[in-house]
Amino acid sequence: MLPTAPPQIPANELRPGRFWYAVAAATALVLVVLGVLLGVHRFNDMVDAVDAEHPFVNDDTVSLRLGPESERTIWIRDRGPSDDQHCSITGPGELRLESPGIDVFLTRDETWNPLYDIDVSQPGDYEITCSSEGPSWYAFGESGGIVTFLGGSILAVVLPVAGVGLGAVIVIVTAVRRRDHRKRLLAERF
Repeated sequence: MLPTAPPQIPANELRPGRFWYAVAAATALVLVVLGVLLGVHRFNDMVDAVDAEHPFVNDDTVSLRLGPESERTIWIRDRGPSDDQHCSITGPGELRLESPGIDVFLTRDETWNPLYDIDVSQPGDYEITCSSEGPSWYAFGESGGIVTFLGGSILAVVLPVAGVGLGAVIVIVTAVRRRDHRKRLLAERF
């Protein structure tokens, strides 16, 4: 006597529907793509953080057009032979040079550290002069370097991991529920 094959339940009768597999794939794909795009954007911001192509030296006066929403930082190369660097800024409105915190920007043969964040209250042309006890090189740039990149990149890693994890959970829940529904239908019909 040959064993009989279990009766078949058409796949379109099982709940939840198979479209949940597509939802899982789409969720994972969207979050992975968002994470990659965010990581690339953060990397490009880091690469362009300092305008190392246009440095200036001690006692040079440099003009810069700024506005209240400008996030500009004065960076110093290799921190110089002394930690006693000073910058001054003149221009319209209220002006502040603030401590930028710890960060670093690396080129192939140079290390740049943020010296001051520039905060202005109104748009205009500003003149900036920096000096120190020894020779130093300065450049303008954005307010983020490697430390800012690493901090902001956490989300670029979390998004893809969450996307794959959420997609896997949706697939597992859908598969288990479809299997359970198949068992219930078989028990009811046969």
